[in-house]
Amino acid sequence: MSVPQKIALVTGSHKGLGYAIARKLAQQDNIQVVVTSRKEQDGLTAQQRLAAEGIQVAYHTLDVNDDSSVQQLATWAQQTYGRVDILVNNAGVNPGQPEEASLLTVQLETMLSTFATNVLAVARITQALLPLMQTHNYGRIVNVSTEMASLTTLGSDYYPLSPSYRLSKLGLNGLTVLLAKELQGTNILVNAYSPGWMKTDMGGSDAPFTADEGAETAVYLATLPEHGAQGKFFAEMRKFGGPIALPW
Repeated sequence: MSVPQKIALVTGSHKGLGYAIARKLAQQDNIQVVVTSRKEQDGLTAQQRLAAEGIQVAYHTLDVNDDSSVQQLATWAQQTYGRVDILVNNAGVNPGQPEEASLLTVQLETMLSTFATNVLAVARITQALLPLMQTHNYGRIVNVSTEMASLTTLGSDYYPLSPSYRLSKLGLNGLTVLLAKELQGTNILVNAYSPGWMKTDMGGSDAPFTADEGAETAVYLATLPEHGAQGKFFAEMRKFGGPIALPW
């Protein structure tokens, strides 16, 4: 008996880490990937790049900060596939203004907009797509976080202060834990992970690792077996040679 095809949606997947995650998932057996981006041309270009490698993906425009855009995506997914099995919440921002060096100078407007993208947008798209998972009692939700948002090491790590980014990802981690609590006992698993410092637009060219390396843990969590990890925070797999849970 054939196994039903799984539908995977990756936010912000026209470039960087999101593109790498979408590409790796699309290379898995029996997964149909939907690439998303705010700008249609960016998404279509990504789709064409993958097609040139023989990797077929679908595309749909998505602005995670816009209610109507998210609802349009959810309606399209319902009508096209009748399900969404994997959601990777990758879209995010990390403001790099000089003001982010101190809590005394950080702009509250910047903090608010960062929270809107890194936390509220994840809540928005999860609310829209979770019912499609609950219909089949199957889902894998992967939230892209950062070790910079570990409360355990927040006061002693060597990373920049970056209050808007750190506090927003702390919010994302909290969202992950609460959603996992609500989904306890179901076959819908939600986890967060840190991809580490990568050569992307956000990470810059000095980063020691590639987006492909940063995507490894996302693929692992997106394809967890039944009774897999629930409500955990994972490190990038290359750091320890396998899936290792971090302290919140």
